[in-house]
Amino acid sequence: MSDEMDSIEEARDIMISALAQSMVIYGVTPSVGRIYGVLYFSTEPMTLDQIKDQVAMSKGSVSNGMRELLETDMVTKVWKKGERKDHYVADKDYLRNFLTFFVNKIRQERNLIMKGTEQAQPKLEKILRESSDDQVRAEAENDLNLIKNSHQYFDWTTSLANAMESGEIFDFLPKPKKDKGETP
Repeated sequence: MSDEMDSIEEARDIMISALAQSMVIYGVTPSVGRIYGVLYFSTEPMTLDQIKDQVAMSKGSVSNGMRELLETDMVTKVWKKGERKDHYVADKDYLRNFLTFFVNKIRQERNLIMKGTEQAQPKLEKILRESSDDQVRAEAENDLNLIKNSHQYFDWTTSLANAMESGEIFDFLPKPKKDKGETP
C-alpha cells in the first residue's frame, strides 16, 4: 500500500474513533460506534465478516451491534446481486440520524413515564379520596400535582418529536445548505 493510502487509512481510523466516542454521548457503545464508522467510510456495502475484520470484534458482537444500528435506521441491509450474504450500508445523513434517534428516545421516555403514571395515579387518587390522615392526603396530592405537571413537559416533547418527524422543525431551524460536490 502506498504512503498516501496509509495516510487515508490513518485519517479514517481517527474519524472512526471520533465517531465512536461521540456516539457514547448518546448512549451508544463504542463498539457499535466503530461499526457505524467503518460503514460510514466504506464506499461499498459490507458483509458482517468484512465488518468483523475491520473492527476486530467477534461476529456475534458485530451482529448484535448491527441489530442496534438497524433498529435506529442508521444502517440499512442491502441486497447485492450474486451474493448470498447480507450486506450493509450506513445512512450518511447525520441530521436524519440525529432526528430519528431523538424522536425514538422522546417517544420511549414518554411511554415509560405514561405507563408509570397509569399505575401510580389511581393509587394516589384512592389515597386522596379515602385517607383520613391529612399528612398522607397532602403527600398524595403533592405527588399527583407533580405527575400532572410533568404532562406539560411530555406534551411539549411530543410536539417537538412530531415537528422533527414531519420536518416542520425546519421552518424554525433551517437545514444547513450542502456544499457543492458534497455527498448526501
